[in-house]
Amino acid sequence: MAQLLSEHIEMVDEFEAVQRLYLERGWTDGLPVVPPTPDRVETMLAAAGLPPGDVLAELPPTWGAATVEKLAVNAVMAGCLPEYLPVLIAAVEAISDPVFNLYAIQATTHPCAPLMIINGPIRSALGLNSSSGAYGPGWRANATIGRALRLVLLNVGGAHPGVGDMSTQGAPSKFSYCVAENEEENPWQPLHVDRGFRPDQSTVTVLAGEPPHNINDHSGRSAEEILTIIAGAMAVTGANNAYTGGETLLALGPEHAATIENDGFSKEDIVAWLQEHARIPLERYTHDTLLERFREIPDGPVPIIPTVEDLAIIVLGGPGKHSSWVPTFGGSTRSVTREIMWKSAG
Repeated sequence: MAQLLSEHIEMVDEFEAVQRLYLERGWTDGLPVVPPTPDRVETMLAAAGLPPGDVLAELPPTWGAATVEKLAVNAVMAGCLPEYLPVLIAAVEAISDPVFNLYAIQATTHPCAPLMIINGPIRSALGLNSSSGAYGPGWRANATIGRALRLVLLNVGGAHPGVGDMSTQGAPSKFSYCVAENEEENPWQPLHVDRGFRPDQSTVTVLAGEPPHNINDHSGRSAEEILTIIAGAMAVTGANNAYTGGETLLALGPEHAATIENDGFSKEDIVAWLQEHARIPLERYTHDTLLERFREIPDGPVPIIPTVEDLAIIVLGGPGKHSSWVPTFGGSTRSVTREIMWKSAG
């Protein structure tokens, strides 16, 4: 017997029949799902510590009620372990914050998706990957937690490609987009501490990002040399941020981070340096684009980081001289951080 959103369906030949039915009804992301049987859903719900009927949010564009039970169903489908559910709950609470602007993010033609950044002790407790290949495959926690959020956005929020989700080309990050910060190799304090949480608290930060843009710099021997390459990678006209400003994310590889910090740069120094140097010359814009996008045509290069609050910095990945920049939906969204309410096995 399979279950979706409190509806019970009797089925024969459970696994194959579920795959066909769920695809026909648009209940999947196109990949096979774990059949959400009542037993599996009940086991998942036990990890929440909340009544199944509690409504955590109403998710656009269809304003479906995101109950704890619906999250559990989608977490089962995604392949989550029960201990992952508190992360999904916190992420749904975060994306429903008005400053995140989920309605626009769900319905836009832009290829953004909620990137989940996990901080705190829960990273190691759940086996989340923060090192080599952190954006990629091979880690159940990263893959299934990110996928569960996407299934919630589809099945509860109604963001189906070409209907509620109008993204022109989409993005692979719309399958799953979940990483843990590499706090062990971060020479500064981690993201959640930057945002007022204690190191021993666990959090999820959601950011409406494009897929990561790689930044390759194998020759930089100083902070300014590496940041020069980073500034060039960020100063591009194709990103929404080039027109509407807003917050973006710089994910420094551990080797780049170590070199920059060894030169005495703080995170604040990095932001200030990039504010000054990551600027787009006006000749990279067309005249009509300038007229359309700006209230007044700028009289000089356009900063990709308009204010010091518009760049979040994390450390991510393993060995290698690579970093990444994550442009966002732009000035109409802000990232949101929420504490994950979970109990350590210890």
